[in-house]
Amino acid sequence: MVVNLSNNYNMTNKFETLKYHHEESSDNDDDIGPNITDLGPIEYPASEHRLQHPYCLWFSKRPSQIQGSQKYGQNLRLIGQVGTVEQWWALYSHIVRLHEIPAHRDLHLFKKGIKPMWEDAANKKGGKWVIRLKKEQAGRAWENLCMAMLGEQFVAGNEICGVVVSTRYQEYLLSVWNKTASDQATTARIRDVLKRLLNIPPTATMEYKTHNDCLKYGATKSTPNNMIKS
Repeated sequence: MVVNLSNNYNMTNKFETLKYHHEESSDNDDDIGPNITDLGPIEYPASEHRLQHPYCLWFSKRPSQIQGSQKYGQNLRLIGQVGTVEQWWALYSHIVRLHEIPAHRDLHLFKKGIKPMWEDAANKKGGKWVIRLKKEQAGRAWENLCMAMLGEQFVAGNEICGVVVSTRYQEYLLSVWNKTASDQATTARIRDVLKRLLNIPPTATMEYKTHNDCLKYGATKSTPNNMIKS
């Protein structure tokens, strides 16, 4: 189903299909849409409110550990791009709500020009704050997280690369990616903003992982010597 959001782009909305797609039903990449990596330049209508940075929304189906990172790159799909507040709400209003997306899928909202992969030049020296939330808490938190990034509320300059939500069976993971893992003052500032804006419950866990460690040990494995816990 093609949805005409504006004159700036067309978006193929694959989320309706993905609502009914089960993890074990197919290994075919066609069910998550064509592998498009660039939608061209963004237009900025004079009547709309321009964001400080343009952003792209990506979707991915998480590969098995056997398939590895190469399969992850193949499963990454560019859904849409925005440069104004109005374009963002047009895009957001046409995607299925978070609780309707099956487990082991990821949504990535990243600055245009940065792919949501550890190996990207903007990410390889960075890291991410990861927050684990109950499924019923994740929908509003994800929306607030997107608003915080689009509205430049982290006060971290160009450090923020993007935000991610990962659906799981028992919990959802929200993460904020930044460029420089070694900049502890900035990572601490991002943590503090996250706690304030998302009103993170005391039961939620929050930890910082470097992308370098994720590449070495895998995203889900603990690397205690290089992990900052909130």
